[in-house]
Amino acid sequence: MSIIVKEVTKLYGKQKALDTVSFEIRTGEVVGFLGPNGAGKSTMMKILTCFLPQSSGSASVYGFDVEEQGLEVRRNVGYLPEHNPLYHDMYVKEYLEFICGLHKLDNIPSRISKMIEMTGLGVEQKKKIGALSKGYRQRVGLAQALIHDPKVLILDEPTTGLDPNQLVEIRNLIIEIGREKTVMLSTHIMQEVEAVCNRVIIVNKGKIVADDITENIQKGSSNRQIISVEFDKETTADKLRVIAEVEEVHQAAAAFAWKLETTSENDIRPAIFRFAVENGLAVLSMHREEQKLEDVFKYLTK
Repeated sequence: MSIIVKEVTKLYGKQKALDTVSFEIRTGEVVGFLGPNGAGKSTMMKILTCFLPQSSGSASVYGFDVEEQGLEVRRNVGYLPEHNPLYHDMYVKEYLEFICGLHKLDNIPSRISKMIEMTGLGVEQKKKIGALSKGYRQRVGLAQALIHDPKVLILDEPTTGLDPNQLVEIRNLIIEIGREKTVMLSTHIMQEVEAVCNRVIIVNKGKIVADDITENIQKGSSNRQIISVEFDKETTADKLRVIAEVEEVHQAAAAFAWKLETTSENDIRPAIFRFAVENGLAVLSMHREEQKLEDVFKYLTK
């Protein structure tokens, strides 16, 4: 296993940022580590990269304990933090040369050239970092995380500030890296997770609430159904809530259109038809919506 976390708890005073969190990540997995703001994502990543000690529990990266063997962990981890710290007065190549020196690397010119090509920094490589757009500064951060060829890559909001074209390029880069390395990334962009991650871990209030392959997570961790229905005339949410097993009712954008939710295993569409007949309504359209990762995320963290 590339990452092993066992019952890790992190306390800030009396506040629990992480509460007995456990998971394992294998080599070659690209894992989305998701959660709302304040859920403990960045705290977990800082523990795995030896920036913060845990209050209890244990964690290891590539076989090295984060408390006992911090230097070895750092040698094997590439880390892009949420707020990308860069020296804005340095030129791009100068900064990457500085990072190579910190890692005591050989063949520095060839390593820098490879990173510039890999992260698409070629057209901006002669500029000062402070003169770069936010998207290109993010690319510099990715380059410094990769330049020492780490076994594990930990990325906290890696695509912040990228335009749609840059997003595609960086996503493809992460997919390519994930074929040989372990990648753990945090993001609020669900489409990004669907595009690059083969597994998802969702945390809420310091606890893991879901951990499965992306396809299973998208199907939902419950039997939740969302039925979209449009009638020919007006009805009310209170009346719709009377339908058997309907738990939530939301008015949709179109006139006389509604979204009905349930966690029942039973198909509620026949009950909706009966409701329409009993109330003199005609059903203009009705379909069961496919759940998106964003819908499941909202459900698990609301």
